[in-house]
Parts: sequence; structure tokens; C-alpha cells
Amino acid sequence: MAIAAAPPPIPAEALRWHRCQRVRGHGVASGTAPGSPYPAGTIALQIPHFARLGLDLSSCHPGTLNLRVPGGRWLLRQPAWHVERLAWTTLHPPETFSFWPCLLRWRQPSSCPAVTCHQPAAPVAGWIYRPDPATKERHHQPDDQLEVLAPWIEAVGHDAALELELELGVDGRHCRLIEPVRLRSRLLEFLKFRVLAAQEGFFAGFDGAEGATALRRWLGSQGCAELLDLEDAELLGVLHTARQLYT
Repeated sequence: MAIAAAPPPIPAEALRWHRCQRVRGHGVASGTAPGSPYPAGTIALQIPHFARLGLDLSSCHPGTLNLRVPGGRWLLRQPAWHVERLAWTTLHPPETFSFWPCLLRWRQPSSCPAVTCHQPAAPVAGWIYRPDPATKERHHQPDDQLEVLAPWIEAVGHDAALELELELGVDGRHCRLIEPVRLRSRLLEFLKFRVLAAQEGFFAGFDGAEGATALRRWLGSQGCAELLDLEDAELLGVLHTARQLYT
């Protein structure tokens, strides 16, 4: 079996950079949380299982960087490495994991001279680490937050570095950041004059159990591909708001 010892390179034309906030995590991945049933940390326990299945994370620090983009939501598809229902502990049901290659870069903010760091000559390669929420019992992450595994980075790894300006580089074909509030506003504006013109007749095709599917089909035919990133409940919620406001 071929071992993936390093993240695959991200093609330059697909690379997208996103400014992130580093936030404190639950402390379970690293084993620093008081009372955690995994004193060694979940990452340290999982790494040998990943290696056995073909992913070598031995160069990564056994803890995650938690990176947040407030107001965003990550859409992650087609992982570079994936394992279904891995039984890595007897204290937790089997979990599904996915990984995407990423890059990290940072700079010292002028507002925080107490933090001393040096920009590396090149971004540091790592992995976006995502336990499937459907198989994860607790310690879920919000939609605007990602966990990243990377080699220990002295400038980033300590608490003072929470003030650093971090950027996460991802393959935009597989890791996309959307802005749900902006998309909902755009959809509401798009619907406004159509509803005003047709009134209740506009909604005839979108009622019933298949309403979201029909709305998606219609939006696609109108060239609104970006709006299809919204979830079904969000699409129907905006449709309901348009009905209240414009009829």
C-alpha cells in the first residue's frame, strides 16, 4: 500500500487563500482538556490507525489548529484521503474521517508587537482534518470553523499567537467558503420583482414535499448557480419570507 507521507501539492490555478482567526478548540484532540477520556489526545490515538490504512501523519503535531472565518460556511467535497467507520477507540463508535491538503501562512500583526514571529520562506503544508459530523458523538465544530493538522509551528502554536493574522490556502475546487447571509439576501432580492409580478401564482410550483427540489431546478435554469450552495431549509426559508413580504 502506498503511504501518503505529505499532502499533495495544490495546483496554483486552484489555490485560494482565506484569512482566518485562530481560536481555542475543545482540547480533546491534543489531550489538554481537563477530564478528557483521552489523556494522550485523540489525534495521537488515531495516527497509528491512519498510518496502517495509508496516511502518514507522523510529521504533524498531535493536536489541531482551529481556524475560523466568522460568517462563513465551508463546503468540503472530494477529499484527498477518506476512511469509513474507523474503530480507533473502544470509548467511541467508529468514525468516518476525510482529509484535504492545505497551506498555512501568517504574519505578525502591527497591533500586537508582543508576538514575535517570522514569516516562513514558503507556506507550511498540512491537512484539513474532518471527522464526519454524522459519526461524531460530541465536540462538533461550527460551520465556519475547520481543524487543521500540520507540523508544530512555533510562531502559531502558543496562546499568544491567537493574535496572529493567519491565512489558509485550499484547493478551491474541493474546499469552498460561502457566505450564507449574503446568498440569502441575494436570493430574496432576486425573488422580489418576480413575486410582485405573479403574486401567489409564483409559488404554485414550489409548494409540497418537493418544493426545495423544484426551487433548485428553477434557480439553475435562471443561471443562479451560486444560490444553489444554500441548504434546502435556507432556500425554503427565503421563499417563505418573500411570500410574506411581497404578496
